[in-house]
Amino acid sequence: MVHIKRKMNNWLFNDEIFMEEDVGDYFGFVYLIENLINGRKYVGKKFFTRAGTKQIKGKKKKVRLSSGWSNYWSSSKELQEDVKKLGEENFTRRILYLCKSRSECSYRETKEIFIRDALLREDYYNAWCSAKIHKSHVLNKITPYEISF
Repeated sequence: MVHIKRKMNNWLFNDEIFMEEDVGDYFGFVYLIENLINGRKYVGKKFFTRAGTKQIKGKKKKVRLSSGWSNYWSSSKELQEDVKKLGEENFTRRILYLCKSRSECSYRETKEIFIRDALLREDYYNAWCSAKIHKSHVLNKITPYEISF
């Protein structure tokens, strides 16, 4: 990761700019976008690639294409409208977790939404939470949080 002056649309991970060359073998990430004017936040996930096809020797082959993650501003229409109205410079985009699989992204995003009570609070843009995760896709593959009850 490169530590340079932040531009208005950079993703940050551990307070450093996260760039294309930092992706490595990660599948996606869980993020937090914060409105610096009113403090509202959004928790979401984004994959680095998407499925696509490419013509190779006259045959269609399945390939992974860029998802456009570096310019992504969430699926929330309300948040997108605020970014357009207030300007990108009034928001921060932080990567909370880099994930090795689709299931890990879904698990960590859902857990963050619930831990933060994002659906119960007005200071979050989140309006939906939907996940379908099988235990076998995450058990012994990601580190659980340390929570004592």
